[in-house]
Amino acid sequence: MRALIWDLGGTLVDTYPDVDRALAGALTAHPTAQLLHEVATLTRISSSHAISTLAARHGVSEQELRAAYEATKIHWRTSPPPVADGARDLLEAVHRADSLNLVATHRERQSAQSLLDALELPIDDMVCAPDGFARKPDPEMIRELLRRHSLPVDQAIAVGDRPADIAAAEAAGVRGWLLVTPGIPLEAPTDRRISSLRELLPLFTS
Repeated sequence: MRALIWDLGGTLVDTYPDVDRALAGALTAHPTAQLLHEVATLTRISSSHAISTLAARHGVSEQELRAAYEATKIHWRTSPPPVADGARDLLEAVHRADSLNLVATHRERQSAQSLLDALELPIDDMVCAPDGFARKPDPEMIRELLRRHSLPVDQAIAVGDRPADIAAAEAAGVRGWLLVTPGIPLEAPTDRRISSLRELLPLFTS
């Protein structure tokens, strides 16, 4: 295997707790566990979907919810979210195998790069949708990374936390692995589900 294509937020970096709390906090000053779970089921589809759905359900403007979401990014400049459990071990295993750690993300480049820099994550290349690429589940970002690095589709795998991540990878011909969130039901066009990034270590250590 010559490359691992990562999703960023929610996969490589554990951004969900901050985002979920921020959106729930924009709805009420004292979010319940039930509300946090409701928010989590929506953010695992996408932040935009969560914002529009929550606004309609709870009578809060999308602008307020978007402002709460954007505030998390400002907070991360000085207090970045943690690296996902097992991610550093997997990043290191990929590099020890002389393979590439690549990122395909919907996040704006400045925001994405600031997270990577703050957490000192050794990424070899990154494609960001706002740079002019279609968002997942469109496979354009995955195909661009394959093209840049002359990677055959059978020499790369992808990992993400949303069904769209897996659909994008598989539309490009790359095997996709879904990192599941306990208690959050997700549909994906694959039975390759993992509960820990460490489950991918054997692919780069054998």
